[in-house]
Amino acid sequence: MDAEHMGDKLLNVLFTEEQIQHRLAELAQEVWEDYKDKDVLLVGVLKGAVLVMADFMRALPGSAPIDFLAVSSYGSGTKSSGVVRILKDLDTDITGRHVLIVEDIIDSGLTLSWIKTNLESRGPASVEICTLLRKPEAAKVEIDVKYVGYDIPPAFVVGYGLDYDEHYRNLRVIGTLAPHVYS
Repeated sequence: MDAEHMGDKLLNVLFTEEQIQHRLAELAQEVWEDYKDKDVLLVGVLKGAVLVMADFMRALPGSAPIDFLAVSSYGSGTKSSGVVRILKDLDTDITGRHVLIVEDIIDSGLTLSWIKTNLESRGPASVEICTLLRKPEAAKVEIDVKYVGYDIPPAFVVGYGLDYDEHYRNLRVIGTLAPHVYS
C-alpha cells in the first residue's frame, strides 16, 4: 500500500521505502562485520519485524539462520501494557549461540527488556539487539541496543510492518498515524 492510499489517516511520512532499505543495508554491513566469524542466530519478533527481518537478512553479505518469537503486550491499544505473553517460542536451541534480536521498533522497552532477559536465561553466548526504529523519549526502562536504524519522536507510527490493530503493516513507508484513527 502506498502513502497516497492512506488519505487523512497518515499525518506525515517519516521514512520512505528507499530510506528504509538504505539504512537496513548499512545495519546489515555493521552486523556482518561483528558476526561474520561467529555462530549467530537472527531472532525476529513477530509480527512487526517480518518486513525488517526479510530485508535485513537479504542485505547481509553472508548467510545467517533465523528463528521467530511471537509475544503479546499491546492487544489492540497503542501503548505496551508491559505484561508479556509468549505466543510462539523459538524452535532453535540457543545454548552457546550468539543471538541477535531483530526488531521493528523499541517503544517503552518493556517488552524487549523482558524478551532479552528471557533469552539470556537460556544460556546463549550473547544476546544483542538490532532495531530499525527506537523512541528514546518513550523509554520506561534502559535497554542496551547495539544497532539502531533511526531514533524517532514518541508519535504513533505505522507502515513497514508496524500496525495499529493489525492494519497498515503493508504500507511501504513509515509514517505517523493520525490520532483520529486510534482515539
